[in-house]
Amino acid sequence: MECKSLGNSQLSVTPMGLGLAALGRPGYINLGHGVDLKADHDVAAMETRTHRVLDAAWEAGIRYFDAARSYGKAEAFLGTWLAKRGIGAQAATIGSKWGYTYTADWQVDLPEGRKHEVKAHSLPVLQRQFEASRALLGDHLDLYQIHSATLESGVLNNAAVLGKLARLREAGLEIGFSVSGARQADTIRRALEIEFDGVLLFTAVQATWNLLEQSATKALQEAHAAGMGVIVKEGLANGRLTLRNDSAAFQPQMTLLQHYAKAHHSAVDSLALAAVMNQSFVDVVLSGAACVEHLQSNLQAFRINWDASLDEMLAAVVEPPASYWQTRSQLAWN
Repeated sequence: MECKSLGNSQLSVTPMGLGLAALGRPGYINLGHGVDLKADHDVAAMETRTHRVLDAAWEAGIRYFDAARSYGKAEAFLGTWLAKRGIGAQAATIGSKWGYTYTADWQVDLPEGRKHEVKAHSLPVLQRQFEASRALLGDHLDLYQIHSATLESGVLNNAAVLGKLARLREAGLEIGFSVSGARQADTIRRALEIEFDGVLLFTAVQATWNLLEQSATKALQEAHAAGMGVIVKEGLANGRLTLRNDSAAFQPQMTLLQHYAKAHHSAVDSLALAAVMNQSFVDVVLSGAACVEHLQSNLQAFRINWDASLDEMLAAVVEPPASYWQTRSQLAWN
């Protein structure tokens, strides 16, 4: 797996990275997440599981790892793995995110009205969460991102927050943002307008892009052309682009995906991730695997010889953005 620069930055990344959203906490919205954890939510057991997946990723050549303050103990698990394996700060690139606070208290089934994470894009939250991230990851922290920036949150117009991020950049930390929802493209274009000292504030954007949701394509192309690195999350649509998606309404699309996967001697998840990796504007696609078996299947994406005809054939599974995000909002924490 060859390394390359993330956009115009000095950060070195691999075409596939490992995201820890499904590894650092007992509850997540990926289909079958509870099955992956085998109902073993003991902190020590989950740390061991995380280290096992990280070891497999490292052995496969993955050198970009993604966490967030709201991913439970993801940063802590990542930090202990880096220390135990003696991985130096220059040997891997680590990204994390601020803006959501984990509030599930290591539970999966929460009382009505209680949330797994709470969003707040304020300066006090940035200051508090940055100190926590730095304490856990130390000099390994390379890229610090606004978690799910939206126009509605006002974070991209918050002078105090943007000023603090600019100072962190001046101190040597790369700054990025992630986006979510049907208005991803609008948020990306707003971020492209933000400069400090004549230079774009943001080094990278992390967005949802997959075979079902491609509405941000043009905006991501613009970001890439402007020198931003592009990281893609949810390449498997939270498990909907795997055989775990047994929705009757999705079976025509699944049949098509299985047909093309079989023709390329691969699994549906491998095909879906290959589709992301072969977009010219994408620098990194994240595997969200919660077990070694799924990571190994994801890695088979590198074996697929992609061509333009596949883009045309798989265009049949694309969903309207509003429909996609409505479906995602109904996925259960498990």
